[in-house]
Amino acid sequence: MKMTGAKIFIEALKKEGVEIMFGYPGGVVLPIFDALYDSGINFILTRHEQGAAHAADGYARATGKVGVCLATSGPGATNLVTGLATANMDSVPIVAFTGQVRTSLIGNDAFQEVDISGITRPISKHNYLVKDINKLATVIKNAFHIASTGRPGVVVVDIPVDIQIQEADFYYPESIEIRGYKPTYNAHIGQIKRACKLIAASKKPVLYVGGGVIISNASGELIEFVKKTEIPVTMTLMGLGAFPGTDKFSLGMLGMHGTAYANHAIHESDLIIAIGARFDDRVTGKIEEFAPHAKIIHIDIDPCAISKNVEVDIPIVGDAKCALRDLLKNVEKPDISGWHKQIEVWKKKYPLTYKDDSKLRPQYVVEEIYNVTKGNAIITTEVGQNQMWAAQFYKYDKPRQFISSGGLGTMGYGFPAAIGAQMGCPKKHVFDIAGDGSIQMNIQELTTAVANKVPVKVAILNNGCLGMVRQWQELFYKKRYSYTILEACPDFVKLAEAYGAVGMRITKKKDVRKAIKDALKIKRPVMMDFRVEPEENVFPMVPAGQAINKMIGVLA
Repeated sequence: MKMTGAKIFIEALKKEGVEIMFGYPGGVVLPIFDALYDSGINFILTRHEQGAAHAADGYARATGKVGVCLATSGPGATNLVTGLATANMDSVPIVAFTGQVRTSLIGNDAFQEVDISGITRPISKHNYLVKDINKLATVIKNAFHIASTGRPGVVVVDIPVDIQIQEADFYYPESIEIRGYKPTYNAHIGQIKRACKLIAASKKPVLYVGGGVIISNASGELIEFVKKTEIPVTMTLMGLGAFPGTDKFSLGMLGMHGTAYANHAIHESDLIIAIGARFDDRVTGKIEEFAPHAKIIHIDIDPCAISKNVEVDIPIVGDAKCALRDLLKNVEKPDISGWHKQIEVWKKKYPLTYKDDSKLRPQYVVEEIYNVTKGNAIITTEVGQNQMWAAQFYKYDKPRQFISSGGLGTMGYGFPAAIGAQMGCPKKHVFDIAGDGSIQMNIQELTTAVANKVPVKVAILNNGCLGMVRQWQELFYKKRYSYTILEACPDFVKLAEAYGAVGMRITKKKDVRKAIKDALKIKRPVMMDFRVEPEENVFPMVPAGQAINKMIGVLA
């Protein structure tokens, strides 16, 4: 059957099971939007293309499916860039479609022409410029395959407008094989057995778990592995929820703003078993002093990630789920009773805490969101202090509960990501824990939430400043608050109401719990403006360039 390129596009998305996509129309994607009109695919019109990319990202992280977004050429495509870089840094599967000028005009500086393939090449896993309509369906099949397999990432497909209106026979391949692209899923059994020998001989082992465990749906295997070995677990920001945060073997998050006991455990360990993590600089601190006594086993599906930042003793290339299954068959429980006692000492000496008084403190707000939702909500965050408090004081027991921009640290991420997560998981409560700076970067998406009846809740920890940057200025720049105090901040209650959402202002500690309960009863978007202490800081903190056991602000 002959179809236009636009119809082929729609049919290919249906073959991939796409039910929802996010984006914004424009001139060179009009044929696609005409085909979308009665396609049955739920298209969500965001109010900015960056919002579309972040919403697709949040949807993908919350559901495990591929996120899809669509934008026009030129500024529409470039507005996606920050969102695509955010997703790719965190290994989130997204296929981004962009329109392009006619193939005959490419390279002629035509109206709204940019080389989006060239622009996105460094920030995507792969990209395509479709110049032959006969290849369009196969390209889309390839795009979804590449985005979702191996180490997931972003694939950009640029479709010129003339390709959208040309006709061709529609054939969608059942399966594909891409030359040179064959991710390794099954780990080498010899390396598995070597790892098991190290584990059995260890006295102070630590599991260091990243987002790869969540991506590969390996949380069940990880829990079984810990039951068998009783090895304590610390998680990266992206790994939160991979192992239950309330479990006695959980050390919480490690790194710059991780728990003191996680950082001490890593520093004193004799064996680190890294699974689906990349030894990011926010985790390692001063790399020359990272885990000085430890042998390192590193499991990752991406061979380029192994020994990239830290030299490892036993590299294991493979999928986290497959590798953990193999480890479970071969591993023996090590004798680490003394190690457990030491960790308990650290946990009692260095608990995560804050000053408990009558003032409204941001940590208390996060704890109350946890208590009211009984730990079952999906939490998205913006970036900065709000992000770290959300990571520290909400305990994540399940994967895909915590959704945040890790690698790129993108302000403005949390709210559109919350919309995507809520649309992917309509029966869950979704909270965006935000700062008064970050929330303003994509606040226009309130219209998207209202128009689509998406009942997301936004908890703004409003301290009147760019909190994390101000904290650094306080600690390292003698309180010279250079352009971090947000004067003339908007009235968020009136702003929410102007968009058609519900606004609340909370200024007293005693009113926090009731406000959260009331917000959950409202089946509309709610923006809660919590006026918190302006100079509250995130602790513990490892100063830049220091070893991770050299923390400041540890409250005992």
